[in-house]
Order: sequence, then structure tokens, then C-alpha cells
Amino acid sequence: MKKSVRLYIDGVVQGVFFRSFVKENAERYDVKGFVRNLEDGRIEIFLEGNPDKVNKIIELMKKGPKHSQIRKVTIKPEKFQDFKSFKILHI
Repeated sequence: MKKSVRLYIDGVVQGVFFRSFVKENAERYDVKGFVRNLEDGRIEIFLEGNPDKVNKIIELMKKGPKHSQIRKVTIKPEKFQDFKSFKILHI
């Protein structure tokens, strides 16, 4: 069974290579979905895949890359959408 979640990351998360950090880890753990900056300064991440691997990514997102400062991580369950890869989206 697959797990799908949407994360919203609040804090100092833009301009610190956060999207690249997410993509590298998603590919390492074979998790699909996307990441993008939001206009309000947050990061949105959609993850789907093996539940254990998705949970590992969630834990990594609570720490973030070097120079990021995570204030809040909001996690919302989502319906499985069968993404084929992990992409960085641009608004």
C-alpha cells in the first residue's frame, strides 16, 4: 500500500536550496511527487510512495538543509495520484 501526503513547510526555507534538498532525498528513497515555493514564503511538498520511505522524508523535512530554519511542518493526508517521478515545480 502506498502513502500520499502534502506538507507545508514554514520558516526560512526559500533561498537555501530547500527544493533541491527535497528532490535529492525523494530520489534517494524512491518517493514521487513534487516540491514548489509558494508566494507566501512557504514550501509545498507532495510525497507518495512506500509508507516507511515517505515517513523518512517527512523526518528529514523537519530538519531541512543547512541554513534553513524550520518553524512549522503541516502534514495533510492525500489521495494517491500515481506520480511517475519527483519534480521541482515553479510558480
